[in-house]
Amino acid sequence: MANRPDLKTLSVHAGEELDEEFGAIAPPLILASSFAVHPDAVGFSAYDYEDQAPYFYSRWSNPTVRRLERKLAALEGAGDGVCFASGMAAISGLLLHKLSAGDHLVLSNACYAAVAELAHDTLPRMGIEASAVDTSDLAAVEAALRPTTKLIYIETPCNPILRLADVQAIAALAKARGAELAVDSTIATPLGLQPIALGADYVVHSLTKYLCGHGDALGGVVLGAADKIDGLRKESLVHLGGLLGAFDAWLILRSLHSLPARMAAHQAGAAEVAAYLEAHPRIERVLYPGLASHPQHTLAKSQMSNASGLLAFTARDGAALARRLAERLEVFTYAVSLGKSKSLIFYIPTDDIQRTSFRLSEADLAAYRAWAGEGVFRVSVGLERAEDLIADLEKALAD
Repeated sequence: MANRPDLKTLSVHAGEELDEEFGAIAPPLILASSFAVHPDAVGFSAYDYEDQAPYFYSRWSNPTVRRLERKLAALEGAGDGVCFASGMAAISGLLLHKLSAGDHLVLSNACYAAVAELAHDTLPRMGIEASAVDTSDLAAVEAALRPTTKLIYIETPCNPILRLADVQAIAALAKARGAELAVDSTIATPLGLQPIALGADYVVHSLTKYLCGHGDALGGVVLGAADKIDGLRKESLVHLGGLLGAFDAWLILRSLHSLPARMAAHQAGAAEVAAYLEAHPRIERVLYPGLASHPQHTLAKSQMSNASGLLAFTARDGAALARRLAERLEVFTYAVSLGKSKSLIFYIPTDDIQRTSFRLSEADLAAYRAWAGEGVFRVSVGLERAEDLIADLEKALAD
């Protein structure tokens, strides 16, 4: 879009038209589950629901949630979006909407654990085949494609090792084979990556992470062309029922105003912490797209405009070090999740995630270990002063 406003402006203004009744500057929180309508305005089934239909029932659409969807679509340059109760609800809704018995899915073999488990355990019961591959390797992606492949699903950067995928190259490959591409851009955020501009059909976010940023709301979203999102809403949202509550939507809507400032701070803090860890004698390897030592730093520079606030590192005796960090850290919190104002750290043993979630082939497991060793410490750098975070790590890492 030639005249598209800057993301800093969109994060504040998009989707937030002035309240007509009271003139309130802040968007109103509308908690109603149903709305009064004229009998000719809408049918009883979601299949009768049209984009311009009035609000009818909040499982279909809610004014507060709708404001959030419009803002997120503007930030991603998408035609529309549909919000769900969590990132996993959004991913499940997309996969179950796009895939049917006999279809084939290609997905990242290092990804959010619940997505891997969904692909390995749930989809095959429905007659859907899934191939997990290293999506940083374009040849591996191409080799995995079949005539029945309907969707390629990638995370970039991927969780937990921050490996990247070339969105533009994979989008071109998908288009040439008649498949669609969905990109989980949770770690990058719209401030760091614009998958639709690079050719992706769908963008997925766990709103729980950076887009909320405060650790006080759950949510997920799928964004794409308006006609595709309309079908997703009617089937996956209305029929599966994983809707985002209005209050959580209102919290996330509020948080998006500060997203550009927060992501700048997350990136700056992560860069300092990553540089400190890379120079520490106890640390074996640091994985952060913003570091020149990252194996795909060139791709990161060409594809990402913000390296985000998530990094990973490996160290000798990782399990023992994890216990030490949990006991000694005071500014960092030893906890799962990421993207919050508070800094978090958590150890992910390779054997554990291989056994429960990834289930990689011998060759793929060896490639994963080349990045992760026996386990990675996933570090979500928050908004604290970087010097305080480094001092906290220095004390905890000391003998």
